[in-house]
Amino acid sequence: MTKHIFVTGGVVSSLGKGLTSASIGLLLERRGLRVRMQKLDPYINVDPGTMSPYQHGEVYVLDDGAETDLDLGHYERFTNSPLSQRSNYTTGRIYSSIIQKERSGQYLGATVQVVPHVTDEIKLAISQLAGPDVDVVITELGGTVGDIEGLPFLEAIRQFPLDVGRDNCLFIHLTLVPYLKAAREAKTKPTQHSVGQLRQIGIQPDILVVRTERPLGRESTDKIALFCNVEKNAVIEETDKDFSIYEVPLGLAEHGLDKLIINKLGLPPGEVDLDDWKNLMVRVKKPNHEVTIGIVGKYIEHRDAYKSIYESLTHAGFAHTTRVIFKRVEAEDLTGSDLDGVLGNIDGLLVPGGFGYRGIEGKINAIKYARENGIPFFGICLGMQCAVIEYARNVLGLTDANSTEFAEDTSDPVICMLEEQKDITEKGGTMRLGAQPCQLSSGSRAQQAYGTSEIEERHRHRYEFNPAYRERLIAAGLIPTGKHPQRDLVEVVEVPTHPWFVAVQYHPEFKSKPLAPHPLFHSFIGAAIERHRR
Repeated sequence: MTKHIFVTGGVVSSLGKGLTSASIGLLLERRGLRVRMQKLDPYINVDPGTMSPYQHGEVYVLDDGAETDLDLGHYERFTNSPLSQRSNYTTGRIYSSIIQKERSGQYLGATVQVVPHVTDEIKLAISQLAGPDVDVVITELGGTVGDIEGLPFLEAIRQFPLDVGRDNCLFIHLTLVPYLKAAREAKTKPTQHSVGQLRQIGIQPDILVVRTERPLGRESTDKIALFCNVEKNAVIEETDKDFSIYEVPLGLAEHGLDKLIINKLGLPPGEVDLDDWKNLMVRVKKPNHEVTIGIVGKYIEHRDAYKSIYESLTHAGFAHTTRVIFKRVEAEDLTGSDLDGVLGNIDGLLVPGGFGYRGIEGKINAIKYARENGIPFFGICLGMQCAVIEYARNVLGLTDANSTEFAEDTSDPVICMLEEQKDITEKGGTMRLGAQPCQLSSGSRAQQAYGTSEIEERHRHRYEFNPAYRERLIAAGLIPTGKHPQRDLVEVVEVPTHPWFVAVQYHPEFKSKPLAPHPLFHSFIGAAIERHRR
């Protein structure tokens, strides 16, 4: 029978439940187990697709078009668990399903209540991932114990062992033990209170993973075990990592978390092999090179807004044994003339995606600077659209060139809305989403990077390269080198006379892993290293 692991968090938010859950998934996979990952988010939005990056960070898109929480990016980067619409549920999605059932009469006149109807719907969402081909389902509960919106989810996971058997379920609680410098000691009381709240709900954690700035020592962990009613060996320290988040699985393995989980769930032990992960950390700590990449965006102050971008650049750095330094530049700050002072010392420029007019002119100015100065340039989604606008204005001579997203009345709409998007009024889940095929031109820089001409990448956008300007842009030197094979939509553009100028309509950052960097990011960092050497 499929085993279930529930990961909850306490004391404060942003403790890293997603990283911890992903690390557990990696360790169990390395023991030969078949793992599925899932995130339950208590907010009322149906999905993160309409949420501000300032509040929520990036929207992580899956192959099937699901717009999901950024923690699913951790799941994919750490594990091989296949992710889908069933991997991320919110309160809004749960209630939408319940209301549809009620309207269609499926409850047969019953009074619809949180218990049992909402909790049953949550349990159904969890159980959908179980099956004969799955050994372990890891379900992370977003938010913090004590949040009012999380109570139905906690009640559902309390009930779940009653349905499938307590021996088939494991509760892991992630907490914080703060260190007070004035007192020169770690304080375990917040963890005790957090576990106390869980126990009042009816959940007794089996394992505590304790975040801490510095090692706690046996005395503190024994105290936590005693007052939280867990075994001494079930208090696992997770100290802050100095070099990389990818150290987390190794730290948890050193403390025996995977062995403990195996024993408690009665799973086959298997042999764990983390040599490749250990070798990765050697390259992380002892790089041979260093490059500076400028990221010009409109959500720069909120780093989670471009989480997968930063991770993909880092992965490419790993492959080149290179430390990648990020120079984060707010696009709105690049409307002046002193671009040398801001961008003069970078080895590569990346312009990521986004929505809305704010910062667009700054992005265009940055792209022009990179193109004219031979700086490797990588444009993604909106970054690709800005590259087309810049080239049309400054090389083709169409000074009014723009996107109809920003200027509906532009005389030269080199970027325009997809035809099927023009009649859409609702915002949620209505863009061009998910995996789409792309045919790359033979000999193009993109084709050389991928090593193949047929690829599939994930999309999230409403606007496209306007085919009416294709021939004029080609004549001016901006070459479409990737297109959708059935719809003839432009997916990749390049400037072959430039050292490295590639822009893509899709989001390659969603397919990069630390041990398998995305080909375009790998090629981009390689070009940045070459520039740095010069």
